[in-house]
Amino acid sequence: MELRMQYATARDGVRIAYGTAGSGPWLVRVPSLPFSHSQLEWQQGSDFFDHLAANWSVVQYDPRGVGLSDRDPPDLSLEARISDLEAVVDKLGIETFALHGVGWSGPVVVTYTIRHPERVSHLILDDAQMRIEDFMAIPQIRALEQLSGDWDSFLDFLVFTMYGTGRDQSGPIIQYLKACVSQQGAQRIFAAVRGDDAVSLLPQIKAPTLIVQHGGARQNAVGVGYQIEGAREMAASIPNARLVILSGGVQDDTGRIFHEIADLLDTDATAPHKHTDARQLSGGVRAILFTDVVEHTEMMRRLGDEKGREVLREHERITRDVLKAHAGDEVKTMGDGFLASFGSVAKSVEAAIALQRAFTERNQSAAEPLHVRVGLNAGEPIEEDGDLFGSTIILAARIAAAAESGEILASMAVRELSAGKPFLFADRGDRALRGFEDPVRMFEVNWRA
Repeated sequence: MELRMQYATARDGVRIAYGTAGSGPWLVRVPSLPFSHSQLEWQQGSDFFDHLAANWSVVQYDPRGVGLSDRDPPDLSLEARISDLEAVVDKLGIETFALHGVGWSGPVVVTYTIRHPERVSHLILDDAQMRIEDFMAIPQIRALEQLSGDWDSFLDFLVFTMYGTGRDQSGPIIQYLKACVSQQGAQRIFAAVRGDDAVSLLPQIKAPTLIVQHGGARQNAVGVGYQIEGAREMAASIPNARLVILSGGVQDDTGRIFHEIADLLDTDATAPHKHTDARQLSGGVRAILFTDVVEHTEMMRRLGDEKGREVLREHERITRDVLKAHAGDEVKTMGDGFLASFGSVAKSVEAAIALQRAFTERNQSAAEPLHVRVGLNAGEPIEEDGDLFGSTIILAARIAAAAESGEILASMAVRELSAGKPFLFADRGDRALRGFEDPVRMFEVNWRA
């Protein structure tokens, strides 16, 4: 599905090209600089864009200086780039929308979100940087910037560094990059954005936030360690934020990103399928464990970013040790919780009990206690791109949210499949859970006995 391209005019008269596609709630995407050409990206892009447009009214624009927008704007300051976003959403008359910022657009979308909390319902930060100067200090990026005077060599090195593609295979990518921005335009943008810094603004974000960070398909991808740590710091700083770290490269995990966005927006989004495409396959019956750190946001506000992150690292270490000991597979971490799967229901219950006992033991001598709640479910989730989806996963998350601090709650499926095992279950009765038509019977696992 192609974007329907139009123009909006920013306050200083710069013309901003934007496109719309799809129907439903609004989702506004702000691409990274300096390589953006919305029309070409959608024409050449993956099924990701079709999936988005099948579920939401998607808006994507070219920031000033790139793509189909005015290529030589007089002002490239952060304020001017924020005015590009304002011009587009005001032209469309959008009152409320989810905001999706990519890469170097991080400071733009964060600043806009804080200034307009009544308009931004949800925030998505996709491989986003908050302090561009830190990113520019990465050795590979410094080398790239030094090459910018030799445009062809710069693009060759960029494609190799970002995609691992040699000169003989890089032609189409380089053609796209050249269509996005001129050499002079890129150099102006490099100089303009390096002063962008939104780190201090992160604690002011009130919108539910999804932070997506690619770990890089290749070990030598640009600044992988820096970027992952930066994503963790963002998750620790933003109230009501969750972090998803993806193992693949930028082009490898579009299906998972789509489903993470759908989960954030709490919509029953579905990915359209071609009749020859069998991407979503059942992975068989799996036991699902979902954890959540109790009062995570309050802890981060009380301790501050650095100390709060230290506590969360300990939470991650303990959880991963328990999963490993009980044959659990970590599917993903959301910063303050985990989603894990097991081939055995008994192993999932054992792991949940071990988790609560491990945190109890830790809290006896720790200055800052850690309390988690756990939800257990079993079923046949949908497996795609290394992630799990479907009602089985959603119910596990809802059950975890219904638990109190230090509790383990399980579904009827887990209770029935644990028959004959040495676990103690207490019937907690039926409860209405969001997204499920019928009340759900839940059972508490007595892990203290």
